[in-house]
Amino acid sequence: MCIFMDELETLGELIKTKNDIENKISQIIGRPGLQGHIGEFIAGKIFDLELHEDATKRGNDGVFRSGPLSGKNVNVKWYAKRENFLDINPMDPAEYYLVLAGPKTSAASSRGTSRPLVINSVFLFESGNLITQLKKRTVKIGIATSVTQEQWNNAEIFPNQRNILLPVTEKQKELLRHFQ
Repeated sequence: MCIFMDELETLGELIKTKNDIENKISQIIGRPGLQGHIGEFIAGKIFDLELHEDATKRGNDGVFRSGPLSGKNVNVKWYAKRENFLDINPMDPAEYYLVLAGPKTSAASSRGTSRPLVINSVFLFESGNLITQLKKRTVKIGIATSVTQEQWNNAEIFPNQRNILLPVTEKQKELLRHFQ
């Protein structure tokens, strides 16, 4: 019983610290300090996105303000681990999916692991093309849509610029490295 009390006391203190940090993050981003909101904020600043005022808008999070995709809408995802799954709204897909991703892993049990918030790579998917490819493979489109390794490779814009639809500048790469 004493061991459990020590664990719970330590856990309680850590949660208080985590809550303090999330409050500080919320003050910076203007929304709750949750992974999705943080990812949208980071992507918005680095890739010049105008995020919707209402964070509950279905289908997309905002639009590109400048560059070759100016005016196109985008859904931002931040996955702490890249497991080759992408959440796609089949009823109202964004024009583009901008995915910030942590390290590549297999979809195995999470027991004994952690999911630190890091950005090892960034991907840009043009949804019309992606959905056409998924339908050809008869993949179910929705939460945890299975995307092939080749599709991820072709969509990569950081650290390797394989997809040229959204060129990543040296300054953008430098900013992204703050989250590695």
